[in-house]
Amino acid sequence: MVERIRSDAPVLVIGLGRFGAACAGELDRLNREVLAIDDNLELVQKWSERVTHTVQGDARNIDALKQIGAQDFQVAVVAVGSSIEASVLITANLVDLKVPQIWAKAVSQSHGKILARVGANHVIYPEREAGERVAHLVSGRMLDFIRFDDDFVLAKMYPPKFVRGIGLNESGVRTKYNVTVVGVKSPGKPFRYAEANTVVTNHDLIIVSGTNVDIERFAALDR
Repeated sequence: MVERIRSDAPVLVIGLGRFGAACAGELDRLNREVLAIDDNLELVQKWSERVTHTVQGDARNIDALKQIGAQDFQVAVVAVGSSIEASVLITANLVDLKVPQIWAKAVSQSHGKILARVGANHVIYPEREAGERVAHLVSGRMLDFIRFDDDFVLAKMYPPKFVRGIGLNESGVRTKYNVTVVGVKSPGKPFRYAEANTVVTNHDLIIVSGTNVDIERFAALDR
């Protein structure tokens, strides 16, 4: 039986570059206990006040990982990306130490395949994903965009003119465009879930869901 990992389990973050530091800092903000390791003393000192615990060490050396207790962590993030060799070796070390959940950053598809074969449970492509997201935003049609693996999309945008001033059930968004308005954000008011009789105004933002193609088509409608 696979041991269930607690949602508040401490996290080991290896690498304090931009990606690793952002991950460790956000985890700390979410009140997760974090141990961050990097071989660069300057980076370790820089983040020592932002992250629960920071330590200088070479994670390519499995003995160095043992000394900091890496084998006791249930979750680890390999944020090293500049050296593919180091990234793969560190991931292999964590697998050997039987860390149950390993998240690893990849800089290319081939790098990601190697990480997965070595034993990474989750492979992350931050630069590729950021680039894809920006491609959808530069047109100005959407304000935010998240695509999931199964081509399901969540997007934040200004509503097309035809949905404004009438209830969502009257506008026929779902039946005509296969898009669901999930929520509405009015200026100065908290986010609220959309209902059939929700009326969207000229000043509102909407959160919509659907496939990538349907969302793009909906976002392109006359504003």
